[in-house]
Amino acid sequence: MSDTPVTTHDVREALGFVEDPELGYSIVDLGLVRGVDVYDEGRKVLVHLTLTSPMCPMGPEIIAATKRAAGELHGVQDVDVQLVWQPRWDPKIDASEEIKAELGMWL
Repeated sequence: MSDTPVTTHDVREALGFVEDPELGYSIVDLGLVRGVDVYDEGRKVLVHLTLTSPMCPMGPEIIAATKRAAGELHGVQDVDVQLVWQPRWDPKIDASEEIKAELGMWL
């Protein structure tokens, strides 16, 4: 195992495997991950996350999976997820080009 501290890139890469259970796409590709901060030499991670809607029934599951994925990275001891509601999630703006194409969204 590496002694190199975890980076924001490492966290985003790990979060790329977390899927929104209703949509079946990565929370990163959907644009739900608004930001990642890494503190204390890689031991603490803060994920700024939004959901597809404030009433998203899968919210608790997505938050738990986010914490789990980031917490499995080497050296990470504490993961916090902060929900962010502004700006509101908009798939036409936030989703990757691949997802927009799959969902039939063109600007």
